[in-house]
Amino acid sequence: MAKLKAGVIGLGMGWGHLAGYMEHPDVEVVAVADRIEAKRENAKKEFNLPKVYAEGIDMIRNEKLDILSVAVPNNQHRELTIAGLEAGANVLCEKPMAMNTAEAQEMLDTAARLGLKLGIDFSYRFNPQSRAMKDLVDAGRLGEIYYGRSVWLRRRGVPGLGSGFNTKGGGAGSWFFDKSQSGGGPLIDLGVHRLDLALWLMGYPEPAWVMGSTYCKIAGKLAAERGLDYTVEDLACAMIKFKNGATLELDAAWASNIKENEQMSTRILGDKGGLYQYNLNEGYTWDAEYYQDMEGRQFDSKLHSSPEVRNAFWLFADAVRDDTPFLVQPEEGVVVMRLLDAIYESARTGEPVKF
Repeated sequence: MAKLKAGVIGLGMGWGHLAGYMEHPDVEVVAVADRIEAKRENAKKEFNLPKVYAEGIDMIRNEKLDILSVAVPNNQHRELTIAGLEAGANVLCEKPMAMNTAEAQEMLDTAARLGLKLGIDFSYRFNPQSRAMKDLVDAGRLGEIYYGRSVWLRRRGVPGLGSGFNTKGGGAGSWFFDKSQSGGGPLIDLGVHRLDLALWLMGYPEPAWVMGSTYCKIAGKLAAERGLDYTVEDLACAMIKFKNGATLELDAAWASNIKENEQMSTRILGDKGGLYQYNLNEGYTWDAEYYQDMEGRQFDSKLHSSPEVRNAFWLFADAVRDDTPFLVQPEEGVVVMRLLDAIYESARTGEPVKF
C-alpha cells in the first residue's frame, strides 16, 4: 500500500510529532508548517522535508494529507483541526483539545460527520508504567476504585519565562500565559495530562460536581519583572466528585514553593489494591508501584520490566492505516474540557459546579 501522507503544524511541541511520524515505516511526512522561519528551515534540513509552509492553513489546502498533527497555541486548535478534517485528513491534536467545551464538541461533531479519526495527544498514557497500571485496573486487581489524586507541580517552571521545558524545534512562547491564546495556565497545560491519566485509570466515571480554586502568587511577579503581561493562574487545585461515589483530587502549578523542581504523581486507590506512579529524579522518567493485601499481609510491588509502548504518533498512524480505534478518543477530550471549564468556573464563583 502507498504510504500515509502526514503533515505537522507547529514546530514547538510539534517537533516531537514530526520525529515520531518519521520513525513509522508506513508514513511519509510531506510538509510542515510554522510561522517562525528558523523552525521551518531547521526541520527541513534535519528531516530532509520536501516542503515547508509559513501558514498551516496553506499546507492543509495544498497538500492531500492522510494525517495532520495540530500542535499550535490552543486558540488555533479548533480552526485548524476542523479545516484539516474538512480537507479529508485524520487529525491528531495536541492537548488541551480546545479552548473550551463548545469548541471541543464542534471538533468531535465534525470528525463524526465526516467519518474521520480525531485523536488527542494525552501523551502520558503512552508510557510503559501507565499501560501496566491500566492493565492491572482492567484485570480487576484494584477492585472498586473510590479515590484518586493526580499532581503536577513545578517549583519554577513557567513556559515562556526561560524555565520549565524546551523542545528542539524552539522554546515555549509567552502565549502560554496569555489567556486569550491559551485559555488558562498550568491547569490547562499540565493538569490536563494528570487529569486524563487519572480519569483513564478510573474508567472515565461520570462527574457529579467540581470544586476548584486558582491562584497567581509567584509567576505574575516573575513576568512583570520582564515587562510581560501574565493573565492566567500559576497554581490550580480541584476536587471532582463522580456519580459512582468516587473522588479525584487534582493539583497543577508552574510556580510553587516546593522542594522538587518537578513533581508528578498519580495515585489510584481501590478496595483490593492501590497504584502509584511518580517521576524519578525530578525529571521525565517514571516508576510505578502496586500495593495489595494478601492473606492478611500488606505487599508492595514495583514494575520491573514491561513491553515496549509505541508513542502516540506511531499508534495514530497505525489506527489510520488499519482503521482501528486510537487509544485516546475525542469524546474523552470533550469530557476533560468540561471538567477544566468547570474548575475555572468554580474558581471564579467560589461555588461548586454541578453536572
